[in-house]
Amino acid sequence: MDHYDGIANLMFEMGNLKRIKRTGWWIAGIKDPESIAEYSHRVSLLGTILAALEGADPARTCLLGTLHDIPETRIGDIPHIGRAYLSAKSAESIAADQVADCPDEVNYTIKDAIDEFEAASTSEAKCAKDADKLECLIQAVEYQKTGATTVGPWIDNSLKALKTDSAHHIAHAVINGESLAWQQSRSKE
Repeated sequence: MDHYDGIANLMFEMGNLKRIKRTGWWIAGIKDPESIAEYSHRVSLLGTILAALEGADPARTCLLGTLHDIPETRIGDIPHIGRAYLSAKSAESIAADQVADCPDEVNYTIKDAIDEFEAASTSEAKCAKDADKLECLIQAVEYQKTGATTVGPWIDNSLKALKTDSAHHIAHAVINGESLAWQQSRSKE
């Protein structure tokens, strides 16, 4: 197998992120929760914003947010409650297996990003981790505004997990905001 075959295989595997649902929401009674890919997209955007506000590197933070859940193609999205009953390989170990057949440059880039996210020792990883929690909070608020009454614990737990000031400010704006306020045009052309 050449390295381009390895990249093709990785991309086919990553396509599963569009189909694998965020399973924790099923516990809250959400019948059709977002996919991991849909979730990761907003994590990347939030990470970029948080990094800009917190003085971290937005591009690096966006990369960490984009890649942090790729191991879930192999183990699924294990809800928080399920983690107490399962022992899965580390995200770092899974990612190493996933990129083993890719060129060294790709292998290193992806493994390094997963390692950095999991260690949470850089300002970029801290912003990406906050983006992860903030996305969950925003999604819970959106579900709540469409009638879901069981998502309060997701909001509370996500809020408690936030570390940066910017993430706290955004979370409070989301909690107190209107999910369709963005539709109000500022221009009267």
